[in-house]
Amino acid sequence: MALTPLDRNSPMPLWAQLEADLRTRLEANEFAESFPTDLELTEAYKVSRHTVREAVRHLNKTGVLKRERGRGTVVNRAEFEQSLGTLYSLFQSVESAGVEQTSEILRLEVTTDRLAAAQLGIPEEAQLVLVERLRLAGGVPLAVDRAWLPHEFASTLLDVDWSHTALYAELAKAGAPVPNQGWERLTPIVPSSADRAMLGLQKSDAAFFLERLGCRDQRPIEWRTTIIRGDRYRFVTDWSAGTRSELRPTAD
Repeated sequence: MALTPLDRNSPMPLWAQLEADLRTRLEANEFAESFPTDLELTEAYKVSRHTVREAVRHLNKTGVLKRERGRGTVVNRAEFEQSLGTLYSLFQSVESAGVEQTSEILRLEVTTDRLAAAQLGIPEEAQLVLVERLRLAGGVPLAVDRAWLPHEFASTLLDVDWSHTALYAELAKAGAPVPNQGWERLTPIVPSSADRAMLGLQKSDAAFFLERLGCRDQRPIEWRTTIIRGDRYRFVTDWSAGTRSELRPTAD
């Protein structure tokens, strides 16, 4: 992919134009072998070293690049692991790895959903708040996340800025119940073409389909489905001899 010449007449700063073009080239896997040095970028784009450093600094800040001693700037191929059998937050899983987790809202609305209502044990016509997000790690798509919660306590979620926050943190902030137990089911899937496009996946790329019922003291309060990239996220579990686990029956 050829680099895009920077427009010195544009109101967008040169460093921001450079950052945008480098992101495009990174997403095209152009720098799989190595990332250019500051000097190489300076010469290629005909800009000052200050402009290059500012663009690279922003890419480092969002986790797309990282600096390593003896290697300089390298592409951050961050992968994330999550222990099974624990209550966790995708937001915290990503940020604890030193990568910024952000979200883009796809849908944030009051709705009804027969399947979600059945999982929550409420009438199918009951009002629900749907929070549907594209979750990104270091600016790169990681998961498509859909959560349904009863409107009676989740209505405050409609006013939240979801760009950099976690669902459970927002529930706690509003004084609403937060899950403290539940179950999850993990299934390998071939995502729909729409979800593949949002996640930047090819037809042959692996993905997980995660279903979660979150409860507060036995009361179901959250039904969530998440399609998560298999190339960037792994689930692990600890075990010991003599312990027993039980399988959850497959839903009809």
